[in-house]
Amino acid sequence: MTRSDPVYDVVIAGGAASGLALAAAVRQALGEGVAIAVVDPSPPPPGPAARPPLRTVAIAEGPRLLLERIGAWEAIEPSAQAIVKMEIMDGGVRDAVRLPHLHFDSKNGSPLAHMAFNDDVVAALSALCDRLGVQRVAAPVARWRPGRRVAELGLADGQSLRARLAVAADGARSKLRALAEIPAYGWDYDQSGIVATIAHEYDHEGGAEQHFLPAGPFAILPLPGRQSSIVWNERRADARALIALDAEDFVRQLEFRFTPKLGAIRLASRVEAFPFRFQVARRFVAGRLALVGDAAHVVHPIAGQGLNLGLRDVAALAETIVGAMRLGLDPGSPSALADYQRTRRFDVAASGMGMDLMNRLFSNDLGPLRFVRDLGLRLVDRAPRLKDRLILEAGGAGRDAPRLLRGVAL
Repeated sequence: MTRSDPVYDVVIAGGAASGLALAAAVRQALGEGVAIAVVDPSPPPPGPAARPPLRTVAIAEGPRLLLERIGAWEAIEPSAQAIVKMEIMDGGVRDAVRLPHLHFDSKNGSPLAHMAFNDDVVAALSALCDRLGVQRVAAPVARWRPGRRVAELGLADGQSLRARLAVAADGARSKLRALAEIPAYGWDYDQSGIVATIAHEYDHEGGAEQHFLPAGPFAILPLPGRQSSIVWNERRADARALIALDAEDFVRQLEFRFTPKLGAIRLASRVEAFPFRFQVARRFVAGRLALVGDAAHVVHPIAGQGLNLGLRDVAALAETIVGAMRLGLDPGSPSALADYQRTRRFDVAASGMGMDLMNRLFSNDLGPLRFVRDLGLRLVDRAPRLKDRLILEAGGAGRDAPRLLRGVAL
């Protein structure tokens, strides 16, 4: 590398939803005045996917406004499903009927959230980055060297890129975070999430359900048509045994948890299981480096906040980068990075620990504890203002949220 090699304003390691959304947001706001690249070892292949998508994401109102503002929502919306109501139940596996303890309805025509396949979100963001002229580099990061004015990212193919700011958006096992020697702390749950798409006899009418069962939450999340995605929490050993069943026996086990509200059910996809973990990076920034998405935090999916927290990182960091560059300042300066970390640390800690506590509270069948938690759910259900506040906080689009989460341009 020579001094004549270009210096990027921002280089993002990781080509999944958070990294691509950040690249699109900054490029859209600054146009050709910003030099930005996304480095990813396995960019999405062209054409239709080899296997149908399976993993779904819940997109809350704030992140949806962000996606709309940067120009990605138009491509996502046709294959997304609005959630217009949600019911939370508590009970046993073989209960024929579970009465809802807590009920949420959409208000003013605005859905509670939208369900979409993660592959569709990534594909829309990838196409948007291509239209905006974001440079793509298909190679993994192998080396990292921060500097006083620029940082250097060495790639496995021998290339090196210089950047005023690097962003680690390369997942829970972030290579760039490890190279920067930022430790991540957390713990494994003895739980895996069984994921599948289920076809059912009756229309879900945009309704989502969360059943708290002794082994963990069982979520039924609406998809377009008479289909729903399930996220079925079980202890890891039990999850392995369940996904090893043949389709008929698996559906029989599923019926005990699904309840008969949607009629006859059948598998409409393959079945996979993913282990759950809680993990938070000790710092969200280092010299000329910021962490976003799963590279910064991994939370229990009990409330479907994984992607939403990542896009909240994106909104905060994009606002920091764009604000600094419009003033002619360094987007990777210590003061800019400190602003980003101060904005995000409390939100992530509060959300992550809240979901961890909720999982521990509901993933058991202790009689006295079950009585107390059910009483708490019923009390919340009778407090409309509190319910509205919970929806607003979960949506991430409150008055003090970054501009993109309120649908306001940078």
